[in-house]
Amino acid sequence: MNTEQYIPSETARPLHAFPRPKPELLAPAGGMDQLRYALYYGADAVYLAADRFGLRQRASNFSLDDIPSAVSFAHDYGAKVYVTCNVLMESADLKVLPGYLEALQDAGADAVIVSDLGALSLARRHAPKLAVHVSTQASVANAESARVWHELGASRIVCAREMSVDDIADMRAHIPNDLELEVFVHGAMCMAVSGRCLISDYLAGRSGNKGNCTQPCRWNYRMEYRVEEEYRPGEWMPVDEDERGSYLFNARDMNMLAHVDDLCAAGVDSLKIEGRNKKAFYVATVVNAYRQVLDGADPALFEPELETISHRPYSTGFYYGRGKQAPEQDGYVQTHLHAATVEACTPCGDGVWRAQARCHNRFCEGDAVEIISPRQPIRSVEVRNLQLLHRDEDGTSGEWAEKVPVANRSMEIYAFDAPFELRKHDLLRIRKNGAAV
Repeated sequence: MNTEQYIPSETARPLHAFPRPKPELLAPAGGMDQLRYALYYGADAVYLAADRFGLRQRASNFSLDDIPSAVSFAHDYGAKVYVTCNVLMESADLKVLPGYLEALQDAGADAVIVSDLGALSLARRHAPKLAVHVSTQASVANAESARVWHELGASRIVCAREMSVDDIADMRAHIPNDLELEVFVHGAMCMAVSGRCLISDYLAGRSGNKGNCTQPCRWNYRMEYRVEEEYRPGEWMPVDEDERGSYLFNARDMNMLAHVDDLCAAGVDSLKIEGRNKKAFYVATVVNAYRQVLDGADPALFEPELETISHRPYSTGFYYGRGKQAPEQDGYVQTHLHAATVEACTPCGDGVWRAQARCHNRFCEGDAVEIISPRQPIRSVEVRNLQLLHRDEDGTSGEWAEKVPVANRSMEIYAFDAPFELRKHDLLRIRKNGAAV
């Protein structure tokens, strides 16, 4: 949970000094499944990468040929699509970038996210219909820098992650009104300045600045006035220490759900969720929580939602002071698992509905599962009359169903009774220990 309270500095401008429209909710789309669920659950825009120039090469991502259909799907939902081109650009990259940008423009993408001046220059020349957003990788942390990018053609700045709420409000006060500000509100934090880290390249030969970070800041190290990484026994690295102690790498995840109003009042135009390596269940859960709070719900009602998904201990990043680390925590915390996704639901009479759901994790007859539904309160249902639906060779439902005590075949369709209608794309979750929710 977040406990920090916003206390403005003596020099800070009043947060209410920058009234702007309700900010956009921007969600990650590491693949088509994540894109769909981001939109189902209320995202106003998605950001994604094609098969090169993005900083999440481990994500499923999209081929360049897939971008038109992804854009079309998002536009049908009234949402925008921003494509990342924010790797460290080298000469070889710039030679092929013009054709790539032209393809993105032809696909109907709404903006390209860049961190390199050369990439911005090529985008303005070869894809003038694409808006240009300046990536957090550019570490824009002051109004003067923001104005220069704007003069060169950028329409949005993704603020450096090291900025406080006061810093953002000050930037807003000193930049053109039509220059938009975007900030990260949720997800993993990098221990390096706005993600510009060399450790992965140094230790593993895989550059984070080219999209191939191995996350060495998350590895397990032994410390005895020197460091040994668990997969390099005997390779001791000295540890320097000053009056504040030794520096540990593991940054907490960001969670600004309780402080969305502060960011809105500081003049932010877009709230960005990190997570292009995350699955659809994660994306849907986080988008749903922020969507409901942006639409007026009490954040306290949805803070527990953010405990259900895989995450490191939460903090508020640098927004209210120094960023926090989690030296006591190894790995992720998660209270619930994605049990199933609703495929269909039909009435059976007498107030009973028959739900069909695709299994992702084990659940049993008699279990209580929670239902995440777009813009709806969380509901719970007890699984009754659980059956495995057998299918013909052509993939259609078969003529018979098998009564079973447990759903444990991943991606198979199961049916059960519910006392109310479930909607297609609703997500079912269950506690990790399998106990009733």
